[in-house]
Amino acid sequence: MIVRIMGEGQVKLDDSHFAELNKLDDELLEEMEKGDEPGFRRTLEALLDAVHRLGAPVEDDFLEPSELILPERDATIEEVRAMLSDDGLFPVI
Repeated sequence: MIVRIMGEGQVKLDDSHFAELNKLDDELLEEMEKGDEPGFRRTLEALLDAVHRLGAPVEDDFLEPSELILPERDATIEEVRAMLSDDGLFPVI
């Protein structure tokens, strides 16, 4: 799956990593529901770092659309909330 992190480019991510990423996604949702800004910030950072760690960078001249778009690192809780699906940021596979 091609994942775009806003402001950071695209990463090719194997579906086998979604279980690990969904754990962070669930934690992020919980922190958003509680209004835990420091926890939200920490978990969003960890989630985006994990996408980079688990994925492979896509070349700048790659011209296929992203299948999933993630917020930028400095996104607010409200901005992330607007991007959520029923499953959170990551689909349940």
